[in-house]
Amino acid sequence: MKPILLLVAAALLVAGCGGGDDEATSTQTTPASHTVPVRVYFLRDGKVWPTAREVEGPGVPIVTAALEELFLGPTAAEKSDLGFSTAIPDGIALDRLEIEGGVAKLYVTDELTDASLAQTVYTLTQSSTVEAVETQGGTYTRADVEHLTPAILVESPLSFEEVSSSLRVTGTANTFEATFNYELTDTDGRIVDENFVTATSGTGTRGTFDFTTAPFTVPFDGIGSLIVFELSAKDGSRINIVEIPLRMAKE
Repeated sequence: MKPILLLVAAALLVAGCGGGDDEATSTQTTPASHTVPVRVYFLRDGKVWPTAREVEGPGVPIVTAALEELFLGPTAAEKSDLGFSTAIPDGIALDRLEIEGGVAKLYVTDELTDASLAQTVYTLTQSSTVEAVETQGGTYTRADVEHLTPAILVESPLSFEEVSSSLRVTGTANTFEATFNYELTDTDGRIVDENFVTATSGTGTRGTFDFTTAPFTVPFDGIGSLIVFELSAKDGSRINIVEIPLRMAKE
């Protein structure tokens, strides 16, 4: 991969000192002593979906490191176990990234398709200092790639993340009347919690959600699942179903 340059305006560097609790900001760099978690967005059933990565330093801008991980593509396990794919062109590299005024100006060595643009926009805008991505003659926000966003997008927890009771779940949704349902299954496949969720908006407008499951226990260490779905307004059947495998441990 070609050397990567990151140019950040001095004003943004000063503004970034105020910080926030976001995992990845464009002004942060990876420390020498430990890794930093970021989200990378691949494709699942043709829609963007996040997965976890650990990026290492020292001194690499975190938003740049996240892009590097995106360009590497999903792992073999993510492809086989989760059905992940990527539309990022093979051999693509980042020539330059300039971030100013909440806009990431992106210059890459290959043309981005509609799907790969959505992956890139989502990966960059996880940063609290990036609201839009300017590339290939246009400026794009997450709203501009709504057609490549699943109806229910869970951004925490991520697939195969280690979780404990109770489980906090966050993300965005665009469902009929802003509602959807979830089931949480333990390592034996038994449903330990289920309920409905109401996002901040829906029916054509994407809203956010943040809920916590009831306390639960598991019979043994292993893989459980968070299953999110919408009930069809037409016949009550489950639609827009996504299952997220989670690592659970017996207390």
